[in-house]
Amino acid sequence: MAYIKGNRNQITLLPQVVEDYIAKDDPVRAYDVFIETLDCDKLGLAIDESQSGANPYWPKAMLKLLIYGYAYGIRSSRKLERACYHNLSFIWLTENIKPDYRTIARFRIANKDILKNVLRQCARMCLKLGLIEGNTLFVDGSKIKANASYQNTWSKEKIQKYENQIAENIERILNECQTVDAQEENDGSLVKLKKELANQETLKARISEIAKELNESGKQKLNTTDTESFVSKGDRGAKMYHNAQIAVDEKHGLIVNADVAGQSIDANQLSTQTEQACDILDKKPENLCADNGYYSINDIEKIDAEINVIVPSQKQLIKERAPDKIKPFPKDMFKYDDKRDCYICPENKELRRTDLTIPDRPNAIVYQARGRECKRCKDFGACTASANGRKIIRQKNETLLQRLAQIYKSDTGQRIYKLRKQKVELPFAHFKHNMNMRQLLLRGIEKARSEIALCAIVYNLTRMISLLGVNRLKEAMIGV
Repeated sequence: MAYIKGNRNQITLLPQVVEDYIAKDDPVRAYDVFIETLDCDKLGLAIDESQSGANPYWPKAMLKLLIYGYAYGIRSSRKLERACYHNLSFIWLTENIKPDYRTIARFRIANKDILKNVLRQCARMCLKLGLIEGNTLFVDGSKIKANASYQNTWSKEKIQKYENQIAENIERILNECQTVDAQEENDGSLVKLKKELANQETLKARISEIAKELNESGKQKLNTTDTESFVSKGDRGAKMYHNAQIAVDEKHGLIVNADVAGQSIDANQLSTQTEQACDILDKKPENLCADNGYYSINDIEKIDAEINVIVPSQKQLIKERAPDKIKPFPKDMFKYDDKRDCYICPENKELRRTDLTIPDRPNAIVYQARGRECKRCKDFGACTASANGRKIIRQKNETLLQRLAQIYKSDTGQRIYKLRKQKVELPFAHFKHNMNMRQLLLRGIEKARSEIALCAIVYNLTRMISLLGVNRLKEAMIGV
């Protein structure tokens, strides 16, 4: 049986026009129609046919190049330039223009704010097409490596260590200089020592600048490459990261909003992400769901009371997953009497309000039973071992705590929470595994937001093509 072999000398003929390079139902045509239907004025994308100076590349073509490149994990400016020469779909999409990598890089940085607006128009287009309902939103975050080395991270201890080392080096060099005879000023060893001393003085000045930046930032650690990134430990040691945030619609799992938080944890982010998503949808969702990492009462208080927030507390998760770890006589066994402002224990004894305070919990109100009554109780030792009596801590916003617990335990809350993983964690898996977004290319939180917005746009377009098909999607987008 003969092998199938190629022949580089075989005469072939490409179509005479670039339009015929690509099939009519190729996915690249959906990307092309999407960019063409965008409102450039609302995007803030400047298009001026009469501008002076060197002729720039057509902005929409550059935008197509970036978005389509991210769809297939081609994010590097040099690789995008290469694709414009070697990949027929890129040649077709950009209409055979061939910008160099510097032009591509400059366009991406100069238009970083526009990409957020592209995602906004994409989400609103999905809303008009009925692909996004906006009734239930899921919020989640994921850490993505920053374009910065952990070696360039400084703490107060590291700065002090380097300052001590520099001081020792300067003292050593000065001592060595004194031993060199004044008659040998032009000797190579003395010149070398003076150069080394100058280097140490320069390093000392740089360390002082870093110490000043660290104090002004208010952080425990500061990375001098990307000052807005943070340190987090993983399986392979400490790395620098950014915290990507997305809000996803329940119906088809399409992304409504994408952002990058300026902190390593998700707490205090739920209200911000909800506000941004509501602004895009021009409506409030009925339900909002997130994992317990977003459980922050002070932050949840900022969310509109008409929205059902489905976020479990740590205690609720422990009850579900490890009920044996729950201590006997938990707080929910004590009934609160709002008329008398006291708690009633299972033995019908009162826990009265006290003036006690908790330093790190300013909103906490402490209720305590009488010590003599607790010591006479049959459950003394199990309920409390304190001779002063059992304490119960009530938050000033306890009503909200109870409401959140009831919403989570309800049938609707349980149904929605079970959907959380498959709806909101899937996009991050697509970002990292299919789009190669394991590390950001750009530095700084604003540029990181532009990259995450690109990923969200591409994810939505990929899902839209899967749901409607290329031809139907093209017709639907043109008709919007």
